[in-house]
Amino acid sequence: MFHQVTDADTAVAAGSGDVPVLATPKLIAWLEAATVEAAAPFTEPGRTTVGTAIRIEHLRATPVGGRVEVFAEPPSSVAGRRLTFSVRAVDDSGRLVATGEIDREIVGRQRFLASLPHPAADR
Repeated sequence: MFHQVTDADTAVAAGSGDVPVLATPKLIAWLEAATVEAAAPFTEPGRTTVGTAIRIEHLRATPVGGRVEVFAEPPSSVAGRRLTFSVRAVDDSGRLVATGEIDREIVGRQRFLASLPHPAADR
């Protein structure tokens, strides 16, 4: 997936820094979205995945206007319901922007949603 960095994607906009470059939280969101897509073949109807762990090294700054392509490799590890994806991001000049792993867990969608607290009931 290609993404072009906009002002809305910067550390300034995200509140994660004071420079106008790709924010680490935005980069992680793009990488996590790639894992959601890569996890689809491992889920059955009524099941989904949720993120459980992120280990990312953000290695290079990308300015506004720069393009970043993100990748999620098929799971390097499947342990029960946990899927571990190797992820990376590369800028439009071919330089590595980020690398790491993201874990996702396969869950039953309805059961997961039913387990969430209901804030209105706590009042």
